[in-house]
Amino acid sequence: MFCNQCEQTFRQSACVTSPGVCGKSEDVQSLQELLIFGLKGMAAYAHHARRLGQSDETVSAFIEEALFATMTNVNFDEDTLLHYCLECGEKNLRVMQLLDEGHIATFGAPRPTRVREGTLAGPGILITGHDLLDLWQLLEQLEGTDIKVYTHGEMLPAHMYSKFQAHPNLAGHYGGAWQDQKKEFADFPGPIVGTTNCVLIPPESYRERLFTTNAVAVPDGQHIKNGDFSAVIAAARTCPPCEQRLGVEQPVGYHRQVLLEQAGTILDAIKAGQISHFFVIGGCDGAEKGRNYFTDYAAATPADSFILTLGCGKYRIRDHAYGEHLGLPRLLDMGQCNDAYGAIMVAVALAEALECTVNDLPLTLVISWFEQKAVAVLLTLLHLGVKGINLGPQPPAFITPGVFARLQAAYDLRLPNGDPHADLKLALAA
Repeated sequence: MFCNQCEQTFRQSACVTSPGVCGKSEDVQSLQELLIFGLKGMAAYAHHARRLGQSDETVSAFIEEALFATMTNVNFDEDTLLHYCLECGEKNLRVMQLLDEGHIATFGAPRPTRVREGTLAGPGILITGHDLLDLWQLLEQLEGTDIKVYTHGEMLPAHMYSKFQAHPNLAGHYGGAWQDQKKEFADFPGPIVGTTNCVLIPPESYRERLFTTNAVAVPDGQHIKNGDFSAVIAAARTCPPCEQRLGVEQPVGYHRQVLLEQAGTILDAIKAGQISHFFVIGGCDGAEKGRNYFTDYAAATPADSFILTLGCGKYRIRDHAYGEHLGLPRLLDMGQCNDAYGAIMVAVALAEALECTVNDLPLTLVISWFEQKAVAVLLTLLHLGVKGINLGPQPPAFITPGVFARLQAAYDLRLPNGDPHADLKLALAA
């Protein structure tokens, strides 16, 4: 980063002249970056919500104030900056609520379903990212054609909304998480639409077939404007058709509304000792080594427990056969990373019904961290006072040891020790 005041560059987190002209310590810089990344993640959610007609002026006002607090020579106080970080978490909770409401109002009631993986024979379009409105606009423009649409990555949760379930052109899901896209996109014969973050610069193998929307763009890419997907549809006609290559069917759609409808059954089972534990395992995934920790952790969870998953982190754990418990799949896919709001609301409802706090529930959060949206969700959890979160596989690089120590002391924030079986044993013994 560049410091306008002392005209020097920052080495890692601290200014090279610190505590000289700027007087900014490593921990102050770290908290400012924590706040900035949280704001970026919240802005992404707010952008999606605004496209669906949902907004809150108090959120916009906070973004302005918080960004001002990170400017040069404005705020050097760690306590104040940490307060801004927690308020960012509070406002992000509101934004996730708005987005959740926007999804339901626009795309219909969520309900569980099984999604077919792979492709059918015939022309096809692949769509990736997070923006469900782009998917809906594409489907509307395909009505009456034989072109099929396949979701990829964080588009998978679209299948849980009733309007998407009823659309004849939405054929299923193809591929996994964002970090596998270069191989998966090269293997898909038709055009590909990237709607949000987590799009990689394409190699030649599919560069001419990649289209982007809204703020997303790649060098020499084809950009869609004003929701007009005619160029994508034309490309689907000229590209080779998909072959019929069907895979397994996977259950999705365990949105907060669905789980809260089952709240009475779940509460009775908890009181009867039929549910040993709940785990939230998911978040933002990455490609670096060590992420198999989440795979091994989930596979070792007891048969009388449930795993709530969301975000692209689900692709680390969804291929294992977990079976069922009490008539429900043990692995409950709640949706996108923004659907962390749903997991929070389910936990809050259970705690209220059991007359305890969220921290008293038989609940463990094992969250994978990668990008800005994950920071926003983490700040929301800290704002709510949730303790004992396992965050990994390593802490964000911009969080200094001093800041991490403060978070550990206040919230019992934990890093995996590398042994998922040992960490699981500790969680179950708590």
